Amino acid sequence: MTAPAPGTDGRSDRPRTATHYSVAPEPETPEGYVAPGMPGAPVAGYHPAPAPEPAPQGRRRRGRRGGRTTVAIALAVAAMLAGALAYGLAPARAASTVGWLAIAPAAAVALPLGRLGGRGHALPPLGALLAAGALFLGQLIGEARRLPGPTGAYDALLRDALAHWRADRHPLDAVFYGIALIGGFLLTRRAAARD
Repeated sequence: MTAPAPGTDGRSDRPRTATHYSVAPEPETPEGYVAPGMPGAPVAGYHPAPAPEPAPQGRRRRGRRGGRTTVAIALAVAAMLAGALAYGLAPARAASTVGWLAIAPAAAVALPLGRLGGRGHALPPLGALLAAGALFLGQLIGEARRLPGPTGAYDALLRDALAHWRADRHPLDAVFYGIALIGGFLLTRRAAARD
């Protein structure tokens, strides 16, 4: 007796082979069904946010940052004048020790300028110029203090102080101005970065 051929009229012990189609079979899912988690599937509990209202046209108000920058510049100028007074009226007026204090007016200028003014691109150069201005005014005040006796009018006092300032300059003063410029720039930028 012979064994029946597989798949004809008896069962075979061989595993069924895969059925190959030349065209994909129709899906067994209803029309329009999208599986959860797939693109296009609705999300339960999702409510889109309403569109923001357009800004009103007409007169634009100045932003908060613009007002803060103006206050920062005003405070930095006040700090420059205070730093110049402190530098010029320092009790120990030895040129070799007081000159290194050029970083103090730079820090006094940079703190309000950076913290209140923010990250404006013009503020670090302005901080450098104000720090150098504080150093210059401080040196003029110091020279005016050392002038012998009252000279009369303020213009004569300023002229004499400038003449003494020019005559009393040393090469090390360029280093002090460099410290003031670089310190004012970097400290303003660093104070703005902490904002």
